Amino acid sequence: MKDDNFLKENNARHMWHPMTHPADSLANPPKIITGGKGVRIVDVDGAETIDAVGGLWNVNLGYSCAPVKEAIAMQLEQLPYYSTFRGTSNDAVIELSYMLREFFEPDGLSRAFFTSGGSDGIEIALRLARQFHKLTGNAGRTKYLSLKKGYHGTHTGGASVNGNSNFRVQYEPLLPGCFHIPAPYTYRNPFNETDPEKLAQLCLAALEDEINFQGAETIAAFIMEPVLGAGGVIPPHASFMPGVREICDRNGILLIADEVITAYGRTGSWSGCRHWGVKPDFAVTAKAITNGYFPFGAVMIAEHVAETFENDKTGKGNIASGYTYSGHPVGAAAAIACLNETQRLRVNENAAARGAQMMAGLQKLAEKHEIIGDVRGGEGLMNAIELVSDRATKKPLEPARIKAVFNGTHAAGVMVRVSGPNLILSPPLVVTMQDVADIHSALDAGLSAA
Repeated sequence: MKDDNFLKENNARHMWHPMTHPADSLANPPKIITGGKGVRIVDVDGAETIDAVGGLWNVNLGYSCAPVKEAIAMQLEQLPYYSTFRGTSNDAVIELSYMLREFFEPDGLSRAFFTSGGSDGIEIALRLARQFHKLTGNAGRTKYLSLKKGYHGTHTGGASVNGNSNFRVQYEPLLPGCFHIPAPYTYRNPFNETDPEKLAQLCLAALEDEINFQGAETIAAFIMEPVLGAGGVIPPHASFMPGVREICDRNGILLIADEVITAYGRTGSWSGCRHWGVKPDFAVTAKAITNGYFPFGAVMIAEHVAETFENDKTGKGNIASGYTYSGHPVGAAAAIACLNETQRLRVNENAAARGAQMMAGLQKLAEKHEIIGDVRGGEGLMNAIELVSDRATKKPLEPARIKAVFNGTHAAGVMVRVSGPNLILSPPLVVTMQDVADIHSALDAGLSAA
């Protein structure tokens, strides 16, 4: 391993970082993380901070989960890799598929298609939705609907259904046939509606209007996150996702749940769909499935969709899509261990309790700091602080001051994530009461610094 001076001298010089301007990385070298244990990470200078980002929404069990690390090591010794393409499988992925069927049974999901991560999974779900309609004699159903402010990864299909221009405009034209409706975002919406329940109904009406305009017979699927994540942590009213499900059913449209962030306990429920009492046709999962220790994902498929493919006699049900690392045995072994530990620790219960504590503390900070325009979350350990320079106009805070908040919070011992004018909080689901209190204290210091 190279020494610290080498790392600092070569930081960002020979690689481009995701979601970052290369020039900015050179001018403001990224923080170099060299260690992690529990909910804390250590940088190259030895500074220890609470990771309130949870890696990237995915390190639910923290950085020292021995069962997952041991499972990876054992699988590397037994079978480090083999393909799951036609004709071969492996013992780990067979066991995992059985476990996932049991885990997602309350969501009505019974089959798994394995991927290398969330963006891969979105592509698979979008493809399978179109293929399903072809199999059922509805080949004209090719369009997709989604929410503005929604985030569905960075592949071309995912970027096309993304509802944030930051992830789209540099790469357009994208996939045709993708249309967006307003998100149930009470702080900023075209209806100027601040009542969550009324806003949910307005957004559902917009969905019906778009379906009528496009023609239901042309639409393959509606895709949404049960709680919008990267778009600024936007939890909808409890009536919204059930309303979407009813509209989709009535119009023959499949519902794809992007559970890449919300599955495995983060919302306080075992899945985001279960949190709202909805059964989707597909659920895309990744991130916490291996605690971030191995790139892996699983698209879960509803029984009625699976039966359509499995009963096909024409050959058109062949899944002509997949990845070299689909069902990777090491990833599958990691996921088995992670799923066992996730359920043993009942992290969903801690997420609910610590999430309530987190939200209460953030609301107190909003009373103290004028640059906080909005605090969102309340569904498990998913929160955002939206920073503004003027509460009356809701003008976003200047980037230099946002950076000051980030740096001040980090200096006080907590790593947060900046996404536009938002500070995103998604700590490991094993945080303690004291950890959450420390996050509040560090945020207070960071906000004061701006």
